[in-house]
This record gives sequence, C-alpha cells and structure tokens, in this order.
Amino acid sequence: GSIFPRHKRYNNMKPIDAYLSRFAREYPASGIRSMFDLLPQYPNVVNLCNGEPDFPTPAHITESAVRALRHGDTRYSPTTGIPELRDAIARKYTVQFGRPTERDNVMAVAGGTEALLMALLTTVDPGDEVIVTDPCYPNYVSQVALVKARLVRVPVHEQNGFRIDPADLEAVITDRTKAIVLNYPNNPLGVSITPEYARELADVIEKHDLLVFSDEVYEALTFGGRHHYSIAQEDSIRDKVLVLNSLSKTYAMTGWRIGYIVGDTAIMEKMFRLQESVISCMPVFIQKAAITALESPQDVAITMAADYERRMNTLVDGLSGIPGFKCRPTEGGLCLMVNTTGTGRSSMELSIELLEHARVMTVPGSAFGPMGEGYVRFCYANSETNIREGVRRIHEYMTEKE
Repeated sequence: GSIFPRHKRYNNMKPIDAYLSRFAREYPASGIRSMFDLLPQYPNVVNLCNGEPDFPTPAHITESAVRALRHGDTRYSPTTGIPELRDAIARKYTVQFGRPTERDNVMAVAGGTEALLMALLTTVDPGDEVIVTDPCYPNYVSQVALVKARLVRVPVHEQNGFRIDPADLEAVITDRTKAIVLNYPNNPLGVSITPEYARELADVIEKHDLLVFSDEVYEALTFGGRHHYSIAQEDSIRDKVLVLNSLSKTYAMTGWRIGYIVGDTAIMEKMFRLQESVISCMPVFIQKAAITALESPQDVAITMAADYERRMNTLVDGLSGIPGFKCRPTEGGLCLMVNTTGTGRSSMELSIELLEHARVMTVPGSAFGPMGEGYVRFCYANSETNIREGVRRIHEYMTEKE
C-alpha cells in the first residue's frame, strides 16, 4: 500500500481530502470524459467520439522540430513566443484580414485551450458574465468557472441551422455581460460562419459593447466550397475580437500543444505579462515546427480537409438510414450532431446503449449543454473503414431493437 494512506488521521488531524479547495471539489466534470471512463470495460470498440485528427503530423513539420532539437533549440524562449513565429502569424492575418497585423498583436500559447484561458484571465473579472452557445464545447464552461465569472447560455436551435438568433442573444445580455465566446466552424454543431451572419452578430455585439473570444481552431476545415470567415473581419468590432487559434486540427498537431492569440495591442500587452506566470514560455523547437507549418505550401492540410469532408458525407449517408436518426451534412469541423429524438431515448441512455451493445463510442448531446439533449455527437476523424464499420454496427443494433 501507499506510504501516504489517503484517509489515515494523525492526532485528530483532518483527512487529507478535507484540504481540497471548494473550487476543486465543485469543478464541473466533462461529459466527454465520462464516456472515455467507460471505454476500458468494452473491447473492440469503434471510436466515433474522439475529435482528434487520425493523420500523422506531416513529415516536413516533424523534421523541422528535429532539426531545431539537433541545433540545440531547447532553452527558454520569450514569454510571448519567438519573434519569427509571431511574425509568421502576423503575416498570415495581414493577408487573411486584408489589414496590417503586427508582431505585437500576437502571442504564442499552449494550444487553443490556453488561448481561451489567457483571454479570460486578461479581460474578465469575477462576477462578469460570459456568454456561450448552448450546446457548446464543454471546456468553455469549466474555463469560465476557473476565472470565477458567470456563465450565460444562449440557446441555438436546429431549425435556425444551429446559428444564434440575434434576438435570443439580446435576450441574455445584461449590464454584467463582458464577453461572448464564438466558435466557427463549430464543435459540436458543425456550422460555419458567413459574412452576412457575422454582420448580424456584430451589430448586436457593437450595440452592447461586448468582447468576443473567437475560437477558430477548425478554420481550415470548411466544406462544400466554403471559405472561412472570421468575425474579426467585421470592421465595426475588430478591435474587440480576440482570435484564438491552434495548429492542432489544421496540421494534425494535437499533441504538440501550439497555438496563438491575435488581438489589439492594448489587451495583448497586459496578456504578455500574465503568460509568464502561467507557462513561462513555449518550447522553441515546437515554435520552429509551427513556422514551417504556417509558411510551407498548404497542400497537405488541404488534402486532409478534403478527406474529412468525404468521411463526413460517408457518416451522414450511413446514419441517415438508421431508425430514429436524423442528420444533415456539416459545414465544417470534425463533428456531426445527430438528432436522435426519434429513438425515444435520452442522449446519455442512447450513447451508453451504443457503447454496450453496438460497441460504438459516441458522446451524448447533453454533455454540451441542456440544448444538446435529444442529440448524439459523432466525430469523423477516423478512417472510412472504421466509420463504415461503426455505422454498420449501429444500423444492425438499432434495426434489431425496432
């Protein structure tokens, strides 16, 4: 046994778990993680839950990191990121947004997750309200809790194409509202943003003087001939938008933990100071690899995106023929939200049932918020072979149940 027994008490001392902070005890658990916790009980499972690229990181990016390691790039870097990387990101957005973006607008971070944390730490005070869509990526909920802000959900509806109705947004804004988190292309809903829709949102955001945290980690994964549009391209609110991005999805670099934030210098210069106390700095060899990813020809990333679109269509075609399932093609991202109200089961009941009996892993829509009930999330970041096998298993099981 452990030399530190968990509940052993000495001289009437409190048990060790009594020293946990209230925040740690009450920190919200992830509904996605609860499904992963069940996985070891079931062999031979087809995982249609994991929103992680199944491609290897492109070789030229990996080789760039190896060269940097051999060159001895293993020391501290500037807190904000090496100048060469920040310049590369600034050049990307100068072209993408059609307006000058400078090094001082950019900070390197440990992926999109840290990007949102730094944005919140820099701009949000305890008690401020932060709006998220319902459903939304569950980490938004826990990160807003980390900074002791108040989470406010704005519902999105399937009949609106899973887009925020501006009237619904106005209805949840109060004098305590500080910011809104937007995510396009969206996880879990698969919806993208258009210039026309961005303008509608920008009008409300400008009227109520809100900050925007724009999570754009899926920007390269837009389908049907669409091109990514950022709400930061709206001139009326561009100074109030912090773009949060990552190389994880575009270049299959999830484990590299490299991302960045782009924003107005008045906010960024304060964020630079906070970063030193959070992670100090990002590894130089990873930043060198990021430069290679951003500045090399984008053929590999384009090919991966086209592959995801084919897989998405395979998944949609397969699931649409299953009793009680209703879905349509997504506009981008790696996730498909399937309406399963026709099965008569709650989203959690159905996800567990599919894991236990069909040996297919999914995520209940309720993990993404109350409006997710009645839906199950599937991810198509998997081979076509596995997607077809997962669909076959679900079809066989649900047909037998009928």
